Amino acid sequence: MSSENLPQSPASTAGGPKPRVAVVFGGRSSEHGVSVVTAGAVLRAIDRSKYDVLPVGITREGRWALTADDPERMAITDRQVPDVADLAESAEGGVVLPVDPSSREVVYNEPGSVPKALGEVDVVFPVLHGPYGEDGTIQGLLDLSGTPYVGCGVLSSAVGQDKEYMKRIFTSFGLKVGPYLVVRPREWEQDQEGARRRVAHFVGDHGWPLFIKPARAGSSIGITKVDSFDGLDEAIETAREHDPKVIIEAGIVGREIECGVLEFEDGPRASVPAEIPPADSHAFYDFEAKYIDSAAGIVPAPLSEEQTAEVRRLAVDAFEAMSCEGLVRADFFLDEDGEFVINEINTLPGFTPISMYPRMWEETGVGYPELVDRLIQAALRRSTGLR
Repeated sequence: MSSENLPQSPASTAGGPKPRVAVVFGGRSSEHGVSVVTAGAVLRAIDRSKYDVLPVGITREGRWALTADDPERMAITDRQVPDVADLAESAEGGVVLPVDPSSREVVYNEPGSVPKALGEVDVVFPVLHGPYGEDGTIQGLLDLSGTPYVGCGVLSSAVGQDKEYMKRIFTSFGLKVGPYLVVRPREWEQDQEGARRRVAHFVGDHGWPLFIKPARAGSSIGITKVDSFDGLDEAIETAREHDPKVIIEAGIVGREIECGVLEFEDGPRASVPAEIPPADSHAFYDFEAKYIDSAAGIVPAPLSEEQTAEVRRLAVDAFEAMSCEGLVRADFFLDEDGEFVINEINTLPGFTPISMYPRMWEETGVGYPELVDRLIQAALRRSTGLR
C-alpha cells in the first residue's frame, strides 16, 4: 500500500479537528468473524460529519492490519462470516498503537518502507469478541497507553469473560444464579474419572439436560446440550477446543429474557427487555440461530409491568456489581417459580442492527446511530486507568 493512499490525520474545522475513532475488530478468538460483522455495522453507523474514523483489523494470527473502510465487505455472505485477512490493505503491513501516554500517534509499518504516521487517535471502539479482546487484554493495553475506549474496563471485562467468576460475583451481591460445575484443565487432564463422578453427583442433584460450555468464550460457540452420559466426554472435548476450562450448567425450565444496559451521563439505565423463544430448528439459542438463521427475539418481552421493572432493576444491579462501563447485555431465565435467574452478562454483546442489544434499545427509543454515538461520547468523558 503506497503512503499517499494511507489515511491522514483529520483536518481541522472551524470548531477544531473532529475526534478520531479507531474501530478495532477481528482478533485471535473463535469469534473473529462475528467481530468483523459487528465492525461493519459500527462503521456504517458512525456519523462521519462528527468523527474521523480509522478501521484497524486484527488477524487471526494477531497482526494489526490497516483495512478498507468498506462495511459492505464485512457482512455474512453465503452463511460464511468475513475475515480480516480478506480486508487488509497489505499482507505484511502492520498498525502500531502507542504505549506512551504522552502520545496517541498511530504508526503504519510495512517491510521495506519508512514508517508512516497516521495521526492521533482520540478514542478506540473495540468490537472484539471473546479472548484477546473482550477479556480485559486490549483494555489493559489502552489503559497503559492512556487512550480512552468504549466499553468496560480491565476488571469487568476479564470477569465478564469468565463465566465461573462472573457467577461468583453475582452470588456475592445477592443475585440468583443457576446451578453450575467447573471442570478445570488439570482435573480433566489428570483425573477424568474423578471429573465424571462429580458430574454424576451434579446430575443426581439437578437432573438433565446439562449445557457444556467453554468457560471463557461467547457467541454460543463450543456449547453442547447433553441429555445423558453418552455425550458428556465429547461435549467436554468440544468445549475444550475453545477453552481448557469448562463450565457445566444445569438446564433451567423457564423463559429466556434479555435486557440491555447503557451508560448515560447520569449513570446506567436499562432497556425494555426481550424474550428469546425456543427455536424450532435448534436445540437452543446457539451460534447458527443467532448469526446465521437470525432466530428472532420478541421485543419487548411479553412480561407484566412488575416483571419488566424487576428485570430492568436486576440488569442495572448486575452492571454495577461487576463495575461495568459503557454497555452490557444481561441474560436471565424467568423460572417456574416466577423468579429471575441471571445466567450471564456480555460486556460486548452482539452489536449488529438486528442483534438483540440494539433492538432492545431501538424499542426503548435509542436508535442504532445514536447508540453508537452515546458509547463514543461516554468513552471520551472517561479517564483511563483507575477510576
